[in-house]
Amino acid sequence: MRTAIVTDTNSGISIEKAKELGIFIVPMPVIIGENTYLEHQTITHAELYRAMRQHLDISSSQPSPGFVTDLWDSILASGYDEIVYIPMSSGLSGSCQSAAMLAKDYNGKVFVVDNHRISVTQETSVYDAKHLAESGFSAARIKERLEKHAYDASIYISVDSLEYLKKGGRITPAAAAFATVINLKPVLTIQGDKLDSFAKMRGMKLCEKKMIEAMQKDIETRFSDIPHTQLVIATAGTFENPADADHWRQTVQNAFPDYDIRYSPLSCSIACHTGINAAGAGVVRIEKR
Repeated sequence: MRTAIVTDTNSGISIEKAKELGIFIVPMPVIIGENTYLEHQTITHAELYRAMRQHLDISSSQPSPGFVTDLWDSILASGYDEIVYIPMSSGLSGSCQSAAMLAKDYNGKVFVVDNHRISVTQETSVYDAKHLAESGFSAARIKERLEKHAYDASIYISVDSLEYLKKGGRITPAAAAFATVINLKPVLTIQGDKLDSFAKMRGMKLCEKKMIEAMQKDIETRFSDIPHTQLVIATAGTFENPADADHWRQTVQNAFPDYDIRYSPLSCSIACHTGINAAGAGVVRIEKR
C-alpha cells in the first residue's frame, strides 16, 4: 500500500519543503479586505506583516472543499492507495470536521486525523505520519497512533500586540486598551483543543521567561514518563526581524541545552490572530525513530 501524507500550511511546513519530503500541502486562505490569498502561493509572511502595519482588516478562512478534494483526487490518481490528512486541530477551526465529511465519499481511502495540534506540534505529527508510512503502517493505523498520543503536546504563545486578538473577538476593546497602557502581555496556551489564557505579564521578556518555565514544568510533570529522545522542543513566531527570531530560538536553546531547538514562522492564518512579533514555543512527544 502506498500511503500519502497530506497536511495544511498551519503545520509551518512550506510547499517547497513538503515537495522535498514527499508530503502534500493544502495552503490556508488569508483574507485581506475583500481579497483572498493562499499562503506560500499568493502571499508571503512579509506581505501579510506589511498589511498588518497598515491596520487592514485581516482574517483567516477554511480551504475550499473543492481545493481539498481536487488535491486528494490527484494524489490517488497518481498511484497512491490511501491518504492520511492531518489538518489543524478541530478545536481551533471547522476545517477538520469539513474534511472528515468530505472523506466519507472516498470509500475508506482518506483518513482524516484530529490529533488536536497546530504549528510546531502539528508539524511533528506530519513527520511522525511520514515515518510510520515508510515503516509499513496503514493509513488506519497511522490515524489511530496519532490520535492516541494527541495530547502529548503543549504550545505557549506570547502576543506583543492585542490588535488582532481584539478584532477577532478574543479580547474586549476595553481590556485591550487597559492592557496596552500598562504594557500587559498575554501568554496563551494550547493543551489540546482550544486556545486558552495562561498568564499575563508586564512585557515580552517576562512572557518569554514564563513560557520557558511552563515547558520545564511540563517536561517534569506531564511528560515525565516520556524518554528525552522522544521529546521535541521548537520555537515559532511572527517576527519581522530575523535577528529577533534567532534571539528567541537561542533563548530557548540556552534554557534547554540538551535539545536541538529549531525556529519556524507561524503560519499566515495563525498570524491573522496573533499579530506581529508574537513568540511561541512547544514541547511535543514524537514517535521512536
